[in-house]
Amino acid sequence: MRYSAFIIISCFIGFLSCRQPVVQPNKNLPDPKKEHLIELNRAMVKQNELLIKAYIKRNAYKMVQTETGLWYGIYKKGKGPRIKVGTPVELKYTLSLLDGTLCYSSDSLGMKKVKAGLGNVEAGLDEALLLMNIGDAAHIILQPHLAYGFSSDGNRIPPTSIIVYDIEVFADHK
Repeated sequence: MRYSAFIIISCFIGFLSCRQPVVQPNKNLPDPKKEHLIELNRAMVKQNELLIKAYIKRNAYKMVQTETGLWYGIYKKGKGPRIKVGTPVELKYTLSLLDGTLCYSSDSLGMKKVKAGLGNVEAGLDEALLLMNIGDAAHIILQPHLAYGFSSDGNRIPPTSIIVYDIEVFADHK
């Protein structure tokens, strides 16, 4: 009986040792397609930077760039408090493409009502609002990744567009 148990265990161990090991993909190896897309994205961001800097220079704007790639310049300081996440505001605005094409404005559509920092508008506009005070007016330039990315708004803003906001922020008194 012991001898047969020994043979069964030996056969089982032998069987397990003969199996081919499962080869796990090395996740540290670069994926050529992924690397290519990353390089294309870097090139696009560089090209956008050049276009934005030329636009800023041409218009003599004083602007700063955040770590995310947002460009903003406050040209009129308001007297209100700093805007915080959840602060309801109204925006008087124009939204154009970098080439000057007007897409939308509060003159034709009415003031835009927003609760700052809650993701109800373009990521770059949300970020900019949190850098401002009530009453400020600013020029804001959003690279595609902070606006509509590779898609469009389905109407007037084409894919991969750099967009320019000129906004003035008011308290929303509902």
